[in-house]
Amino acid sequence: MVFLAGPRQAGKTTFAKACASTFSNTLYFNWDIASHKAMLVRNPTFFTELARRDDSAPLVILDEIHKYARWKNYLKGVYDEFHESHRFLVSGSGRLDLFQRGGDSLAGRYLLMHLWPLTVAELGGRQQELSSFTDDPLAMPDARSGDLDDIWRRLQTVSGFPEPYLTNKAASWRRWSDTYGRQVLREDIRDLVALNNMQGVETLFALLPFRVGSPLSTNALAEELKVAFNTVKSWLDVMERFFLVFRIPPWTASISRAIRKERKLYLFNVPLIEEPGARFENAVAVELFRAVTQWNESGRGPFALHFVRNKDKEEVDFLLAHKNRPFLLIECKVSDDRPSRALRRFQDQLDIPAVQLVNEGTGYRRFGSGRQRTLVAPASRWLAGLP
Repeated sequence: MVFLAGPRQAGKTTFAKACASTFSNTLYFNWDIASHKAMLVRNPTFFTELARRDDSAPLVILDEIHKYARWKNYLKGVYDEFHESHRFLVSGSGRLDLFQRGGDSLAGRYLLMHLWPLTVAELGGRQQELSSFTDDPLAMPDARSGDLDDIWRRLQTVSGFPEPYLTNKAASWRRWSDTYGRQVLREDIRDLVALNNMQGVETLFALLPFRVGSPLSTNALAEELKVAFNTVKSWLDVMERFFLVFRIPPWTASISRAIRKERKLYLFNVPLIEEPGARFENAVAVELFRAVTQWNESGRGPFALHFVRNKDKEEVDFLLAHKNRPFLLIECKVSDDRPSRALRRFQDQLDIPAVQLVNEGTGYRRFGSGRQRTLVAPASRWLAGLP
């Protein structure tokens, strides 16, 4: 079985149906459709009614099946009995590897993949091979950057979610965003997770756009909301499980006086962030998070995304690591065309190349030599080359 997870409305159902078009015999099931739900309850092996049209195994698409209370046991039984005669694609907007902690394990029976909102690397058509990127992460795609600039501005204005991105209107994004937030918080989370204070959860989510760009203090949020530390921690965990947010940890090896606990938080719905610098950093984070996740899920890892910060409050926004070794520092500046002081400091400590991405401008500059080379470049152009 293949499990396809990711944020609501990122295009999982459309992608699944596109996959179905390559099979001669398919069946689409959606737990949110009442007639489909009744069909499964009445006959758990309803898909066996698919008649074979050739020698290939039929494809059964099970959408949002994780909302079924006994979904893990159901899929385990289905796989054990029918995996030789059928193919299964299971998609959902929740963490398919996490819900319903009880029941038999599905370990060894599925491959987990994710589908994220659109990125400039995917839309720009300039992606390079991963081996080329790891050999020279400071390489730049070709100079035709006008379309990349338009894509990059659009992602920060209306997000990379397909519906508002294709509409490309700020008013349409605002309407979509309000509906989207209510659906995830008041429907998905409320229905699948036992939370007693949904108003508190909604208030917390409203505060998060103002916390992007700095290590997140759960204690400070707990004090502001007048709730317990563990309560805020559990709410943040739930938001991460439902792909409203994602968090990255600090890198501590070979960094003197490094912070070790607080993580940085980012949103998938980038335009929710009003402050331009934080919104730009969040947009870069989505690009890097998408890349690292897909590298790992395609079997080319392990890669990891971190940030670097010490107790003197010096910070570099991102660090890419491969096999637990850092190989690239990435800093975000709205318009600064020279490497930041913090970037140079941590580059000296780690002895690795660095990129400083700027949100404005078209040209790029190179500094230094050897392992401590630094590239200052437009974010849209450099990110377009991410594998």
